[in-house]
Amino acid sequence: MTGQLAWLVTGCSSGLGEALVRAILAKGDKAIATTRASKGVSGADRLGALKEAGAAVYELDMASPEAEIQRQAQEIWETFGPIDVLVNNAGYLEAATFEEITENFLTDSLRINALGPFTLTRAFLPMMRARRTGTVLFSGTVGTYYAAPGASCYVGSKGLIEGVVPHLALEVAPFNVRVSILTYGHFRTEVMEPGHILYRAPNPLPEYVDMNKQVQDGVSAWTGNQPGDPRKASELVVEAVRGEGRCQGKELPLRLPIGSDTFGIVRQSCEEKMQTLKDWEGIGSATDH
Repeated sequence: MTGQLAWLVTGCSSGLGEALVRAILAKGDKAIATTRASKGVSGADRLGALKEAGAAVYELDMASPEAEIQRQAQEIWETFGPIDVLVNNAGYLEAATFEEITENFLTDSLRINALGPFTLTRAFLPMMRARRTGTVLFSGTVGTYYAAPGASCYVGSKGLIEGVVPHLALEVAPFNVRVSILTYGHFRTEVMEPGHILYRAPNPLPEYVDMNKQVQDGVSAWTGNQPGDPRKASELVVEAVRGEGRCQGKELPLRLPIGSDTFGIVRQSCEEKMQTLKDWEGIGSATDH
């Protein structure tokens, strides 16, 4: 893609969202950074540092009703101009074992991490289709390729993205709208620091006390030791979308692996699936009329 692009990025108050906005600005593109209000501070005020860096800022909450998100998408388009790249980055991390959660607890996670981004995407698609150009990115995770105790809420919501987005990509391709899942590995952001990762299981059970302690101890040990650099990841995303630099001549894939650890984890998952097919072919396939 050539010329200056306009990017809308959700969840920019910290972490990969903030790093991505800075990488967009460094490339000379236009960035509209968004986040929700928190603890009495407006979304715009939470993004003061990015505003000083040159980004436009806007308060946007993925928990808002569908009609409100649609209204805000229209307002963003009319205020800031056409959006070339929509980045669905906003999300939050809950750690709780499956038996200790409730339907509402799981639905809340799905709403913020997947359903809200789906709603925002549907709100922008008519305008992108009319221009016959656009790129939509979803933040995925390498966590969908392996299992971990306490990860069902967060990784389950990312799994929903994995299940829905490939169909979306096929449906909008005729309108020259590209779609990609950013399959992030483990990056050194605030996501696992106290106050960011949440331990709020609504139905705590004594049988899981030891397991939950192991999860929390593991998170504490992992925080600040993740291999990935958010700045380098963000620079790669910008290059991949623009088809420049290291990504010159490469098509933006449906799933863009990002992070040194991602490749080994995804490869192992694929090899395990291939081994299962090998072990069960001739048994599981003997089911035709």
